[in-house]
Amino acid sequence: MESVVRPPPPPSVGNGPGGPHTKERCGNFQMPLHYPRYTGAEYQTMPEWKLDCLLREYGLPITGDVEQKRKFAMGAFLWPN
Repeated sequence: MESVVRPPPPPSVGNGPGGPHTKERCGNFQMPLHYPRYTGAEYQTMPEWKLDCLLREYGLPITGDVEQKRKFAMGAFLWPN
């Protein structure tokens, strides 16, 4: 029986140099494990610092006033009924 030798993975796979987990390759963004499950009412009362943390966690812009951030977060995370 012949042995099978796998070719080495391409540089974009794995945790080694040049892999997707290096800062040069993908920046500081890591996809969070859970999709936010807040209601529209919770977004309306959410403090600005919490909105900033939520948007930053998903790599989204955190510019504008608190109402603009709320509107953006609701548009990005709430599903239409």
